[in-house]
Amino acid sequence: MDAVSPIRVAEPGEAPAAGPIHRVFESQRATALRWRESTAEERIARIRKLRDAVQAAADDIRRAAADDFRKPQVEVDLTELFTVISEANMAMRKLRRWMKPKRAGFTPLMAGTQGRIEYQPRGRCLIISPWNYPVNLTFCPLVLALAAGNTVILKPSEMTPNLSAVMQKIIDRTFATDEVALFQGDAEVAETLLELPFDHIFFTGAPALGKVVMAAASRHLTSVTLELGGKSPTIVDASADLKTAARNICWSKFMNNGQTCIAPDHILVHESVADAFVEMAKARLSEVYGADDDARQGSPDLARIVNERHTGRIKRLLDDARTKGAHVVFGGEMREEQRYIAPTLLEQVPSDAAVMQEEIFGPLLPIIRFRELDEVVERINAGEKPLALYIWARDRARARAILDRTSSGGACVNNTVVHALHPLLPFGGVNHSGIGSTHGEFGFRSFSHARAIADTRIPLVQLFYPPYTSRVKSLIGLVMRWFA
Repeated sequence: MDAVSPIRVAEPGEAPAAGPIHRVFESQRATALRWRESTAEERIARIRKLRDAVQAAADDIRRAAADDFRKPQVEVDLTELFTVISEANMAMRKLRRWMKPKRAGFTPLMAGTQGRIEYQPRGRCLIISPWNYPVNLTFCPLVLALAAGNTVILKPSEMTPNLSAVMQKIIDRTFATDEVALFQGDAEVAETLLELPFDHIFFTGAPALGKVVMAAASRHLTSVTLELGGKSPTIVDASADLKTAARNICWSKFMNNGQTCIAPDHILVHESVADAFVEMAKARLSEVYGADDDARQGSPDLARIVNERHTGRIKRLLDDARTKGAHVVFGGEMREEQRYIAPTLLEQVPSDAAVMQEEIFGPLLPIIRFRELDEVVERINAGEKPLALYIWARDRARARAILDRTSSGGACVNNTVVHALHPLLPFGGVNHSGIGSTHGEFGFRSFSHARAIADTRIPLVQLFYPPYTSRVKSLIGLVMRWFA
């Protein structure tokens, strides 16, 4: 996922230029120190202000999403507004419990010492968000950062300028800049921000840029949450409910015209049901978006590609696949000047085609046939660990076997993408697809420092102070024999 333009990390010893970003960053220091003692009520009040401001700007957000890349209103409501409002409502309901110190048990040697874990704000946080779901992926982390008691600087993508402008107005009207601030701009703004010693960075974007962010954070030993991407496979087993699978996959893949980090990247379908599945998918796409190119181009339910560069990138993937022998079995039409690419199904795609090597992030869906489950597992394990894995199988044992033998950030059985909508599940990647997790309490903890506190009433450890007499040595031997 291409979240921001390429970012350059400042050279060691290079002094950042003074400017508004640095002044705001410095102003947030005093606020962050003060907010360490903030109560649940104070944090809830900040979250409520943000939620109410987003709700009040709902029509502006819908218009801006349509202007930026003709995103349908239903998709804006479901994937942008609903997600932020529900994240805020959950945080307000559960924050007191999240903040409550957790009691730790004790071992015999720790008798007389009470252990507990308290969650402290990390301090000054940076959130860098992408263009594909700008409101969701900017404001949901912000809700959780505020829940944890942090100040925040936001950097949305410059690729959706209308949505960034609306978010700027929301933040400016809701918070003082020493609490929450938003800076628009290109890669130069991101570079300037990454030079600063934030206490935590939350980044959503492409793995390549995630490495740049992590390298920049390492200069200050700043903790990071990286929500990245990858080639999320979808397995359609011979035992799958094909009609339900086809309907669901066509929705999750072509929502936002494929520009979703957890969208099915390619389908691995059992050869015994492949023909039937492909026909059902074609029928569903015709039903939803139109039976011919004119109808699909005029469909109000199909978003556009975000800009000309990404349109050209997806065209390159499709042209390369065709050149190498892939067959377009549905769609394939495009109007580059309109940033229009039709929902496209591909078969007989060779493994060396670029569309099988790169994250697609667009409306191209390769369909690969398999015979044995081992082929699927080997293919998945041969690549980077994906952000999501989807399995369609009524045979629960076969679904369990795939889960046990593979690794991914998250997974769905007989569904796609809904794990990212489940408020009680952690959302995040693994290795190449991400570090850390978010949503609900998991996101609260990502923006918090879990501080261990040992509160001693009876200091048994004094029994082991020097001088190390024979009595002390005997006591240590007893402890090692019985309590280690």
